[in-house]
Amino acid sequence: MNKISLSRSDYLISQKVIHWLMAFLIILDLNIAQKFGGEMELWDRLESRVDHATVGILVTVLFIFRIILRYFYGAPALPNSMPNWQKFSAKIGHYGLYFFITLLIFTGIASAYFTSDPIVIFGSLNLSSETDSQEAFQLIRGVHEFSTNAVIFLIFVHILASIYHHFIAKDKTTVKMLKFWKQVG
Repeated sequence: MNKISLSRSDYLISQKVIHWLMAFLIILDLNIAQKFGGEMELWDRLESRVDHATVGILVTVLFIFRIILRYFYGAPALPNSMPNWQKFSAKIGHYGLYFFITLLIFTGIASAYFTSDPIVIFGSLNLSSETDSQEAFQLIRGVHEFSTNAVIFLIFVHILASIYHHFIAKDKTTVKMLKFWKQVG
């Protein structure tokens, strides 16, 4: 298969919808994960792990589609008025998000695998090996937590950059993603 080379002024509608679905699910999953830090009954902890893993798998599927669409259809060019350091920062930020989301996915699946309790998603798929491997679990969980914090930081920077482009630079960069139901010309 060949990569489609298009010079477009906007993202595909499907790219925008996936972006916003992922944003919603990631925020939801971060809120679910916050419960883990507090005191909980075992049944609540197990239920929260299932919820967290289920949303994580949904994010994974969307992320795969997002990467495929990005590969084949790319992204619109950044505005010519944007300084080179901002263009470089935008690329680093996006690739950083892709890297840490990928790391979150792999470490999430691996930490689920190394838990001794079942984590059954969609009512039938058990992600856990149900063997007690605390050393592996703690190591992977540490990387998972670091990746979570990196994603939160990069999302925060992403939001600040979009606010800057919308209200200060006024270069239509943010509008393209805000109007996810149509393509902006």
